[in-house]
Amino acid sequence: MQSHIMTKNEAVVAKKPRRKKWWNSYTLYFILPALLLYSIFVVYPTGSSLYLSLTSWNGVSPEIQFIGLDNFKEIFQSDRVHNALKNTVILTVVLVILENIVALGLAVLVEQMRRYSNFFRVAFYLPVLLSGIVMGFIWKIIYNYNFGALTQILDKLGLSSLKVDWLGDPKLSIFAIIFATVWKQSGYYMIIYLAALQGVPEELHEAAKIDGANRWQQFRHVTFPLLSGAVTVCVILSTISALKIFDQIAIMTDGGPGFATETLTYIVYKVAFAEGRQGFGTALALVLFALILIVSVIQIRVLRKREVQL
Repeated sequence: MQSHIMTKNEAVVAKKPRRKKWWNSYTLYFILPALLLYSIFVVYPTGSSLYLSLTSWNGVSPEIQFIGLDNFKEIFQSDRVHNALKNTVILTVVLVILENIVALGLAVLVEQMRRYSNFFRVAFYLPVLLSGIVMGFIWKIIYNYNFGALTQILDKLGLSSLKVDWLGDPKLSIFAIIFATVWKQSGYYMIIYLAALQGVPEELHEAAKIDGANRWQQFRHVTFPLLSGAVTVCVILSTISALKIFDQIAIMTDGGPGFATETLTYIVYKVAFAEGRQGFGTALALVLFALILIVSVIQIRVLRKREVQL
């Protein structure tokens, strides 16, 4: 009897279809092209960067000398890198504040317009479509001390005494770049804020009016708290954009005068390609990547917690 039962069990097991191994699945064939491209353009370069950061390679020579952590030691001891970090912090803080204030102001202005709102929406967004290189050339001409548009306007107004070499003054050049960047980038964040403003229920404004709130009080206590999600997105995006700013500096000042506008991103380019220190430049690029990652994570946690509180 027992042998008969065992025979039936074996027959049941034999009838069960075998599960296909995962590597026999057609899914693998769909994954392979993307995995191959990802490995070639992301995984391999990342691994190579980690290795090159520990060498003194000049970017050309076939010989690569391993020097360990010497590049990272030099980064933390270099006055030039410290100056670039200071410039990066100034640019980032000022750009994030100004870009978001201007963008939010433009969004509120466009949202309240009854006529020509589409025209102004397009007009404010147009600078975003310009590449950083084109924008840099435009503002370099505007700031030119001899024939720039800003100089000519001051001459026409009889204010020639206020003429300044905006890009040649070490104290003013970084703020000239900031102003031009705010002009270019604010329209992008304006669109995000505008979309968030259009999602605010009109009933809440009507209720605030009934309670006697003026326009500023409505914005402060009703509208702005509901924009917390858009604020989080715009602050994070503008911070990352400011930390890796490059095109404007390359065209407008080339990091000068002296090292007055040299940032971490620009010094990576200068050191790696202009000075032939690929190993040091790669190490600095990894430090910059870590800085952007840390700042972004902190911002996300702080701003998300603020959203919950609001």
